[in-house]
Amino acid sequence: MEKPLVNITYCPKCGWMLRSAYMAQEILTTFVDEVKGVTLIPSETSGVFTVHVSAKLIFDRKKMQRFPEIKELKQLIRDEVNPAKHLGHSDVK
Repeated sequence: MEKPLVNITYCPKCGWMLRSAYMAQEILTTFVDEVKGVTLIPSETSGVFTVHVSAKLIFDRKKMQRFPEIKELKQLIRDEVNPAKHLGHSDVK
């Protein structure tokens, strides 16, 4: 089975490229064996910040009215790519 690709679509006009790059780094570090890679996609539409695993939308800033916490984002991705994976301190409530 092919590993999924994570896509982060962000608004470059809003200055969200560094936030996106940080999240990509965290995802690649945590899911080194589970994901094929992370793609950063600059949006033509202002205010966009979404995260997809393959074709499935797992986070939308407009719907949630906030950005994801990195712990939350890792849990959402884990639930899609390897539900049995323990995330260490990111799993502690």
